[in-house]
Amino acid sequence: MITPSHSLAGKLQFPLIISHLSPLPSAIHISKHDNDAVSKMKRCKQTESRNKVTTALVDDIEDINFSKKEISKIRAFLLKWYDINRRDLPWRRISDEKSDVDEGRKAYAVWVSEVMLQQTRVQTVIDYFNRWMEKWPTIHHLAQASLEEVNDTWAGLGYYRRARYLLEGAKMIVDGGGEFPKTASSIQTVNGIGNYTAGAIASIAFKEAVPVVDGNVIRVITRLKAISANPKDSKTVKSIWKLAGQLVDPSRPGAFNQAVMELGATLCSVTSPSCSTCPISFQCQALSLSTNHESVQVTDYPMKVAKAKQRRDFSAVSVVEIVEEESLSDARYLLVKRPDEGLLAGLWEFPSVLLEGEADLASRRKAIDSFLEESFGLELNNSCKVILREEVGVYVHVFSHIRLKMHVELLSLHLKGGANFLQRKQQSTTLTWKCVDNKALSTLGLTSGVRKVMLSVVLKF
Repeated sequence: MITPSHSLAGKLQFPLIISHLSPLPSAIHISKHDNDAVSKMKRCKQTESRNKVTTALVDDIEDINFSKKEISKIRAFLLKWYDINRRDLPWRRISDEKSDVDEGRKAYAVWVSEVMLQQTRVQTVIDYFNRWMEKWPTIHHLAQASLEEVNDTWAGLGYYRRARYLLEGAKMIVDGGGEFPKTASSIQTVNGIGNYTAGAIASIAFKEAVPVVDGNVIRVITRLKAISANPKDSKTVKSIWKLAGQLVDPSRPGAFNQAVMELGATLCSVTSPSCSTCPISFQCQALSLSTNHESVQVTDYPMKVAKAKQRRDFSAVSVVEIVEEESLSDARYLLVKRPDEGLLAGLWEFPSVLLEGEADLASRRKAIDSFLEESFGLELNNSCKVILREEVGVYVHVFSHIRLKMHVELLSLHLKGGANFLQRKQQSTTLTWKCVDNKALSTLGLTSGVRKVMLSVVLKF
């Protein structure tokens, strides 16, 4: 329908403001240096509101570090909190420090869970993870799967490239001898695994003292050190990785990394941080500033970065139903497979055509008619008889960077040459397609947009 990740690269758009505050476990004391930090923040906000970029003399983010005393306290308090409050999640049962599961299976479970959790809520992932591990309990089982099988199991999670990378990575590891690499640097040689996922696998499964940095970790660290810099700037990202590395507990690296992410996902949230119950709030410079200056809030950290504007696409979608005149109950549906590269790679969808913009009914039908004739040799009222053609509705499907508006129709056809007509045409087209019945339609790896269309057709007809 459309032809086209944890990326944090970018350019610094606003002045960099960093405040160095000593941890204040009891009395609150604000120094002249702290007041200077607040003043700089105010000036930065005023500058942003005028949409101007100015230069300022600021501390170098590369000079920010955690002291040995800070590191010791953060490790102790955070791990104690995590041991009591951590959520019971299926992948943690497999990868737990005390689990007798072998390291390779632990690594596989961490890998699958971390990939699923990218851009997806924990509660959504739990059922998908359980189904995945039941179907492919080891990396060797996954390596034997086809992309279509993987997409079927992944259907509904979105960002389907993640599923393909899991499959490709599994095949690569098995073809290389079958042993999961054990260090963060070697894990990154596997297709589709970046530094974050590699760090998670290495620290949790193999106890390597390496950091992980995701959105939760960025939020925790920028608040601990009151770093008001663009979190997508490469210099900022590098420094946060350095700071995260300083904090990792070498005796329990996996548990500590999960503790930081758990803190960010639960107490240190984006909009409503629970500072009163945070185990390391006494170390938080953002909280110290916000307590003594009304103009500063904990939620000012990290800096808010404007999201890229979504592209608006439009498409005409035709749910082509092939029926036999004497038996309307035996209908089959025409599906087209998307290319193996790009957005929604390898998934099945109803015949669809991208439009140049909003189009009227006549223009949409003309586009669909041309596509069906060119791709399948279906000439309406010539090689086939139109039983029903009716508009179903308009549906919007939102991707991370695209807002797709779909105009959907139901097109019921009786092929004058029978099903053999389409089989003959399949040999002369570059498209991969098939006709399936209702039962098969419900089990295929379909895009969530197609599932919306299916539901609307079922409800209306």
